[in-house]
Amino acid sequence: MAQKKAPSAKKSSTEAKTAPAAVKNTAAAAKKAEPAEKKSEPVAEKNAPAAPKPEAVAEKAKPAAKKAEPVPVKTEPVAQKSEPSAKKAEPTARKAEPAAKKAEPAAKKAEPVTKKAEPAAKNAEPAPKKAEPAAKKAEPVTKKAEPAAKNAEPAPKKTKPAAKKAKPVAKKTASAAKKTAPAEEKVKPVTENPAPAAEETKPAAEQAAPVTEEPKTVVTEPVQPKEEAPMEPQYTTPRRSIAFIGSECHPFVKTGGLGDVMYALPRELVAENCDVRVILPRYACIPQKYQDQMVYRGEFYMDLGLTGRSYYVGIMEYVHDGVVYDFIDNQEFFSAGNPYIGLVDDIPKYCFFSKAALAALNYMNWIPDIIHCHDWQAALVPVYLRTMFQNSPVGHAKTVLTIHNLRFQGIYNIPTLKYWTGLPDEVFNMGAMKQGYEDANMLKGGLAYADRITTVSYTYAQEIQTAEYGEKLEDHLRYHSDKLRGIVNGIDYGMWNPATDPALAVNYDITNVLEHKWQNKLALQQELGLVQDQGKFVIGLISRLTNQKGLDLVNAIIPQVMDGNTQVVVLGTGDKEYEDTFRYYEDAYKGMFSACIQYDESRAHRIYAAADALLVPSRFEPCGLTQLNAMHYGTLPIVRETGGLKDTVQPYNIFNGDGNGFTFDRYDAGLLLDAINRAKTEYFVNRYHWDEVVQRDMAKDVSWSNSARQYKDLYLELTPW
Repeated sequence: MAQKKAPSAKKSSTEAKTAPAAVKNTAAAAKKAEPAEKKSEPVAEKNAPAAPKPEAVAEKAKPAAKKAEPVPVKTEPVAQKSEPSAKKAEPTARKAEPAAKKAEPAAKKAEPVTKKAEPAAKNAEPAPKKAEPAAKKAEPVTKKAEPAAKNAEPAPKKTKPAAKKAKPVAKKTASAAKKTAPAEEKVKPVTENPAPAAEETKPAAEQAAPVTEEPKTVVTEPVQPKEEAPMEPQYTTPRRSIAFIGSECHPFVKTGGLGDVMYALPRELVAENCDVRVILPRYACIPQKYQDQMVYRGEFYMDLGLTGRSYYVGIMEYVHDGVVYDFIDNQEFFSAGNPYIGLVDDIPKYCFFSKAALAALNYMNWIPDIIHCHDWQAALVPVYLRTMFQNSPVGHAKTVLTIHNLRFQGIYNIPTLKYWTGLPDEVFNMGAMKQGYEDANMLKGGLAYADRITTVSYTYAQEIQTAEYGEKLEDHLRYHSDKLRGIVNGIDYGMWNPATDPALAVNYDITNVLEHKWQNKLALQQELGLVQDQGKFVIGLISRLTNQKGLDLVNAIIPQVMDGNTQVVVLGTGDKEYEDTFRYYEDAYKGMFSACIQYDESRAHRIYAAADALLVPSRFEPCGLTQLNAMHYGTLPIVRETGGLKDTVQPYNIFNGDGNGFTFDRYDAGLLLDAINRAKTEYFVNRYHWDEVVQRDMAKDVSWSNSARQYKDLYLELTPW
């Protein structure tokens, strides 16, 4: 039966010759006709309307395809037969690429004719065996023709317009289509879904396939990690909410170490699974760039003491590094240029601030587990909380009061404090705020009502319970010693890091400090007009110029220190007595002594990096941050053994090399001079040992992470639920 139907296949091939949209020659001569496609473009465009004729003929030939149904799978290699001819023609197509691009429309229009002629080709069973050698010979051609194949990839997308043009023809032959509907259903898989044929022709196109498939794998592989959700940090302790209340905070306003603590500790507590808000006054001196970024959160009016007035309380918010900063706004109290003016102005200001901070927490409906207050400016918060706010939502919070410097306490007469606070009379007794016969002490009242009291070092917590350091509160502190703790401060490695510090002439770390530290010394000597000599022993002093810092001891020994091999650099402001004294020494020892009577934080960074040693001979020092900064910059501290200085600096032992600095115990000028001379001896005589201590200090962990964990333990102790 297959042999008898062969003539019908010939008829369909001869009928295909008559299609003007196809090539001029017959299908058997398609190899020669392919190069002629370039010339046939105009003919195809002019004769396009005559295309319906071969379609009608193809439809008549479809009944013959019905009988050929048992052989549909074997007819696919016929497509392979035509492939070698196309492959041979590809080199010519590469030479005439511009012309080939023009020929694309004609080829697209010819596609429907070739598709309909495919059923007639199903009868050619013996063809695949003969076509195999030709396919093998054509393989080298395909390798060279890969670039052409790449250019030809977009062509199938453009075949849609040709199909659209063929629709009118289908309408004319609708009656014939109805008769041949059964045949069309079986032909559709061949004409519309040529994918199976493409799978079987892989031997001829194996090398072209990776070109189209590989880019897909390259694109999808790197995208997968981005889609993965970031892993949440794993915490070992429960979450707590903490409200920090204080009078200053870096970078908004800062006058001392309190500003550093209020900035660095909350950020570290966020890393310890704490939700932290910092409440501050909105001073007019806060830089405008921060003022502009504040967001209005609300406002309310609050009565204050016995004034008989209602005071405006605005809340402005700023968020940074996971910490929320809420600023209490009131122009009447916070419009001055400096945070601290004098007790006459400061007492009403901080009475208002302490009460407004608690009222703001109720207003925002953010009730913390712990309220952590700092120094006398926020010392009334525990007093207000246990009296006037006891039955409010915020009254359930626990309180911690930190003493940064016991010398400043907020002492004023009782009538004035009663007027501004409105606190009940029982608060003004000897066990709470009363001090002496007529005065009230804001810090003393906070110590009495707080749930925990902390200081900024363990040694200072012991010292303030003695008459020498207690500032007349030693008895009160001994009475509350069961709730007194000492936790040493740390430093913020983001702000104080010689490896990334932009203020330094040359950055360095522990691996190259010995190679680069002296370069910073030369740069500082040039900046300050000192003799440039890396062999000089440079001593730095960065401090408030007050009697507390032991500057009377320094003043007494400067002539003995200036021996021709030593340079001294002083940075700070304070008492006029010391400012004038250091200016005198600068004039007396030109090129060897520099007095920078100013506050310049960038220069402070450069002094830490350039100096060999740093003087901190304080009369008392609750914690001290300068010695921690110095150690982290590879500068050895020379300190008195008091407060936090004793807790953080271990004396150097010349016999076994232990220790990380040079210390003296009693407050005596001769002992300070002895400590400086011991340091100079190690520097000039045992330089190898000196360098070991430099690297040991830089390796010491003086960050806030250890301190933050201790504070978190204290919070959990207060809130065991």
